[in-house]
Order: sequence, then C-alpha cells, then structure tokens
Amino acid sequence: MQDQILSAFESTFGARPAALVRAPGRVNLIGEHTDYNAGYVLPCAISYETLVAISPRQDSQVNVIALDWELQCDTFDLQQPIDHHPQQQWSNYVRGVAVELIRRDYALRGCDIAITGNVPQGAGLSSSAALEVGLAKAMLIASDLDAHPLELALIGQAAENDFVGCACGIMDQLISAAGVNGQALLIDCQDLAITSVRLPDSLRLVMINSNVQRGLVDSEYNTRREQCEAVAAHFGLSSLRQLDPAQFAARASELEPVARKRAQHVLEENQRVLDTVAALEQGDLPRLGQLMAASHASMRDLFEITTPEIDLLVETLSEVAGERGGARMTGGGFGGCVVALLAEDLVDSALHEVNRRYFAATGLRETVYQSEPCAGVSVIFTD
Repeated sequence: MQDQILSAFESTFGARPAALVRAPGRVNLIGEHTDYNAGYVLPCAISYETLVAISPRQDSQVNVIALDWELQCDTFDLQQPIDHHPQQQWSNYVRGVAVELIRRDYALRGCDIAITGNVPQGAGLSSSAALEVGLAKAMLIASDLDAHPLELALIGQAAENDFVGCACGIMDQLISAAGVNGQALLIDCQDLAITSVRLPDSLRLVMINSNVQRGLVDSEYNTRREQCEAVAAHFGLSSLRQLDPAQFAARASELEPVARKRAQHVLEENQRVLDTVAALEQGDLPRLGQLMAASHASMRDLFEITTPEIDLLVETLSEVAGERGGARMTGGGFGGCVVALLAEDLVDSALHEVNRRYFAATGLRETVYQSEPCAGVSVIFTD
C-alpha cells in the first residue's frame, strides 16, 4: 500500500511526497452509542489504516487524489470559501478537516495530497475517523505545525459533525489519534480521560464483516442521538451520563416507550464497560462473554440497531466461545461488523463454523479481519 501511494503521488504531482502519515481504524470492544452520551467506551486501534501522502505548496491551493475512489481528484483554495463537494463525498472529509483547522486559527499552507487505505468502508471500523485524523496530522505537518492527539481527534470530530453532517461522538477519532500498542483504551467521554487496558495474552481479536449494506446508518444514527438527548433534556441534564439509574427507574414511566428503551441501553451499557475492564484485568473470560452477550442483546432489543445477519454471526461465535470469550456487534449498527474476543485455540473452529452457517442462512459471504491492538496516528517519514 505504501508503494502504491508513493507511486501515485509522484506520477500525479511530479515529485516524492514530503511526508507520509498513517492513521488506524478502530474496533470498539464494548460501549456502543455511549460516547455521544458522555459515557464510557473501550475501543482499540487496529492494524487496518489510512495513509496520507503530502507535500506543501507555495500557494493556498489544495489538490487531492483518492486512490480508493477511482483516482478521483479534488481542488480547492484555502483563501476562498470552502463549500461542500456536490458529488464526491470523500472530498468533504478533506474539505471539512481544512475548514476546521482554519476555524481553529492554524495557518495552513496549500498542499498536494494523496490518500488511500485498507480500513473496510461501511463496516463500522471507522474508516472516516482514520481519514480525518490522518488528514489533520498531515496538513499540519505540511504547514510546519503539530497538535496533541486529543486536538487531532477534536478536529476530526468537528469536521464530521459540522461539515460532513454525521453527529458522531469523540471515540472513533480519539482512538485513531491516541491508540496504544497491545492495549485497549477505556475512554471517559465526559472528561476525555484515558486509561490503558491490556488484553489477556490468551485472547485473540477477531472482526467479522457481515457485508450487509448499511443504507440507514447515518439517518438512524442521528435519530438515536436525538432520542438520547431528548431524554437527558427531560430530566434537565446535559447528557445521559449525568442521569442516576435510580432516578431513571423512578421516573421511567414519564417517558414514551421507545425513549425509555434507548436510555435504558445507555445507562446499562456504561456499567457494562466498567465491568468488562474488570473482567479483562482479572482474566475472567466467562464474565467477559456474559457482558458482551448482554451488550449485544441490549443493542438488539433496546437500541434496535442490529440485523438478523449480525445476530446470526454473534450467536454462532458465542456458541463456539462458550465460557472462553465472547462476541457482539460493534459500530453504529444496521450491518457492519461483529467483534469477538476468543481464546486462541478457538479461532479456527469459530471461523469454520461461521463460514459453514452464514452463507447457507443469508446468501452473503462474511469477511474476516484479525488484528492486534495498535498505536494511533504516526508519521512514517518526513523530509
């Protein structure tokens, strides 16, 4: 992938790039739809990543070529109003990051950019966050500037919220910016405190893409966020994180049924994240499996974001795991990926069983990804 982007950059812009940046995708082990509710999440960065090659220019123009979108190109000027691209959605991530950097008073130089990556798109593994964080880091380098990982994450989140139009929380960008080799990160999305959590050596991290097309994910994601915010407002709070479970139980009848289910998921999921950290630290695999199963059931029954195909994958993996691991849907929902933490000697049999059952039941072929937890955004080289 590095050879491809370097070759494409040189053939497009006539010279080797001044810098090459990588930013990873992520998988969330537990804590779904809790980040924008100021709750807890437990993601880790994965070895699937976005690459951004960049060189500064002597003017204010930005030129971009996207290897993964049929070599489509985009051009805009940093000193002119930057509007949405009417056709190329990938361009709006580039433009959105530039807009946010300018809004934060970074003195950006024009630049030539090439982008590529192997984070599966539409799988719930945060290809968009990897692109945003990688672009922010690269555009700052090209301007002889830099920023703290938290700042990079906030820039990426703001670009997605305010320019692209998806009301995501901070988790995806923060783990892409601040990931740690071999560890998951417990992120408190209320104060953005981060605690490293090492996974037991006996466990392997497996992600399985259902390859279900996620047509509703953006609109339904935003709807879920609006529902959660409405419940918080009903209690006079700024987020569901501030809602005491006892207070919720006492006044739940005031809420309409759908809103009640959404809030119940968030409150219980926050506690499951903390309980999962304890289970991992203690090597308590039966408890880990129970918590992942409960999280998935809550996403299915209370938050209503799973699909029959996803449920089948989780059921199959959980049966093989027994008391030596667990599985759940990960990501925004309505398709995408399942994440499993499995004892190493169970991985082959679990994947065999998925392969045997999934196509027969759905007519779809799953895609399997395996990864160790890896580091966040980094510079591969710079002149």
